[in-house]
Amino acid sequence: MFGPGIQRHRAIRIDRQSVTGAIGDSITVVPLVVALALLTDVSLPHVLVAFGVFQVVWGVRYGLPVSVEPMKALAALAIAGALTYAELALAGLVLGVLLLAIGLTGTLARVERWIGEPVIRGVQFAVGLILLQTGVDLALGDPTFALVGVAIAVAAALAGHRKSSALAVAVAGVVVAIAVAGVPAPQVPGAPPLPAFGTAVTRSTLDGVFAQLAMTIGNAALATSLLFADLFDAEVTADELSTSMGVTNLLAVPMGGIPMCHGCDGVAGKHAFGARTGGANVVLGVGYLGAALFATPALLAAFPVAMLGALLAIVAVSLARSVTDSGNLAISVGIGVLALATNLGVAFLIGVVAHLAWERMT
Repeated sequence: MFGPGIQRHRAIRIDRQSVTGAIGDSITVVPLVVALALLTDVSLPHVLVAFGVFQVVWGVRYGLPVSVEPMKALAALAIAGALTYAELALAGLVLGVLLLAIGLTGTLARVERWIGEPVIRGVQFAVGLILLQTGVDLALGDPTFALVGVAIAVAAALAGHRKSSALAVAVAGVVVAIAVAGVPAPQVPGAPPLPAFGTAVTRSTLDGVFAQLAMTIGNAALATSLLFADLFDAEVTADELSTSMGVTNLLAVPMGGIPMCHGCDGVAGKHAFGARTGGANVVLGVGYLGAALFATPALLAAFPVAMLGALLAIVAVSLARSVTDSGNLAISVGIGVLALATNLGVAFLIGVVAHLAWERMT
């Protein structure tokens, strides 16, 4: 399945750096997973099991601290209510097929040239705006809890842990939930939920697939491949990453998981926290599997939703600020604004047309 670059991947090592490094990826995963579990029909225990399994699988396979995180465009649309659980799941399966085909045929670079970097930045900006809008709406439901969340985030940032601020708010929310509902007895997840795929063949699903494909190609494949070379002197091609993401989604969604991808932000986070091998993936994967035993409905129901609003706002700002790196700020910002006015799929398509037209003019 993978090319000769895999021979350069190192053996995994479990040590203190693996434990601290595991935190780096959870920063991008936990906030969105909690939001999806609270606001949609996603089953948190099954999602955690899927993340746990594929953290271990790809950590061992690559030997590197590869990120396994939610597909953010799809997650944002589901959190905002623009996608049902069935549409989210179907989009994940469709993307699984597309990414597997792109990876196996080695055509990712050609697809990226059509989409363009300003469009990728624009989709990231749009996702940030969508999450911010949802976060503000949730925060207004209980401003006191929302302010507590903001205070925790500010305290984390002032303490030099800005990148961990969203995770700190999520942990605080879990503490509140435990205080209200008590420590849950461990439960083994049952059969995974079965999405109503018959109702999911919609324009919304198609829009989500288009938008997510742009982010996945740019952030999860190309940028991650470059980051592995820069940080670890490891050769992992973008097509290899596309292939592994395709496999992940085709297997994870039927398990009750959500659409997942790799990501340069998660890799950078793991590296910043000390991870140097796939041992961090094994540690984090085991942690997710353990957490799945305690992710009960009662605990989830006790999580303060207004604090979740603050949490989403932090994630939103982190995503949206990447627009400043765009090679064509007008196109990128335009995609974000248009996504709020219409929808993300329409904004993506218009952005692609605008980018191609601009390229021909210059």
